Amino acid sequence: MRRPDLLSACGRSDFGVRRGEANVARSVARGCVALALGLGAIGPVTAEDWPQFLGPNRDGTSAETGLADAWSAEGPKELWRVPGGIGMAGIAVRERLVVTTAQDDREQFVIALDLTDGTTRWRTPIGPAYENQMGDGPRATPAIDGGRVHVQTGDGKLIALSSDDGRELWRRDVIEATDGKEADYGMASSPLVIGDRVIVTAGGPSGTVVACDAANGDVVWKAGDDRAGYSSPVLRKVGSGDAATDQVIVFSAGMVSGIDPATGDVAWSFPFETPYDCNIAAPIALDGDLLISAGENHGSVRLALTASGDRWKAEAVWESLGPRAVLRSEWQTPLLVDGLLFGFDNVGSAGPVTHLTCIDPATGKSRWREERFGKGNAIAADGKLFATTMDGDVVLIDASGEAFRELGRARVHGGTRQAPSLADGILLIRDDAEIIALDVRR
Repeated sequence: MRRPDLLSACGRSDFGVRRGEANVARSVARGCVALALGLGAIGPVTAEDWPQFLGPNRDGTSAETGLADAWSAEGPKELWRVPGGIGMAGIAVRERLVVTTAQDDREQFVIALDLTDGTTRWRTPIGPAYENQMGDGPRATPAIDGGRVHVQTGDGKLIALSSDDGRELWRRDVIEATDGKEADYGMASSPLVIGDRVIVTAGGPSGTVVACDAANGDVVWKAGDDRAGYSSPVLRKVGSGDAATDQVIVFSAGMVSGIDPATGDVAWSFPFETPYDCNIAAPIALDGDLLISAGENHGSVRLALTASGDRWKAEAVWESLGPRAVLRSEWQTPLLVDGLLFGFDNVGSAGPVTHLTCIDPATGKSRWREERFGKGNAIAADGKLFATTMDGDVVLIDASGEAFRELGRARVHGGTRQAPSLADGILLIRDDAEIIALDVRR
């Protein structure tokens, strides 16, 4: 079942949007100037790092402070702007190494830049150019850890490169490893590194999700038999009290599941079928519970996870489903800030109407909604939301539950679906032509 709307967000966990040739040419012209695992997602990081999809905790938030409280119509100070390429991946940053995936008319590649001035440290081809009706280029955001950069191509090749020089260390075809087939809109799972393992959603009958040895790519375990969907696995602490434990949460095409990161055993699952397999946003942790949300007029559910011995159970605390749902996260992961959830509520089946909303996660009730804010994506830091829009704006918003308050807006890029990344007070944005660094410190 394929949707004819080529501007649909489905299949894009952190996707970009192709622009017209005039915009690309304009931008390019400007750009020429707990066991061995440790059970922690990514190794030790600082508040200045954004080493993977959705940042240090894989939830779109940063602990950085001292960031701008407003900006003028000109926007934040631009530090640098360099050519990039077509792609739907976000940007990872570790120890001032900036990494993303993209492609030109011949090949997919990984590009590594210096955070200080945008100079290229290395560039490594990873496969032929990837084409898809929902947009071309690789989809998955890299993960930087242990001297390696882990990436996935649009056609499902999981690859490890040396972070020093971009040399390829190993590759694994995760579709082949799980007897699967490529997802309709491309393989969008951003690698999750837990200790000595790298985990991606593959979606084959012999493994919804696969864990590989981060050092050599050998398959360590496979789990589940659902289709992939377009979300990326996350590590979340679920349950309460002595039963609280870290699980790999996989939001696949028809369900959300909790998996033991050491063994790959599936602890529980909860059905959540969305049209076109469009489960995309990452599940969010809420005091041992989880929030899952999807677009296509599907909606949101808060799940309580409880354990009795070795058996786990997932039950809805509240649900808001259908065309009047309080939050329908099409491809944007909601943000938990000071006990409140901020998210993009997408109306209809990949339609043009998107509201920005704040809800109370305890009850599922709306606190405020900014009607027709527009399609975009956001991260949170220092009590503020930093949003990018498909129209090319970067927007600063007060993360308050009282009312919507815009603190600044400027047109700085060519249009993107990706959330920005934040490292050492620098906001990084990419579109289909450029990578841009903005100084967002006070």
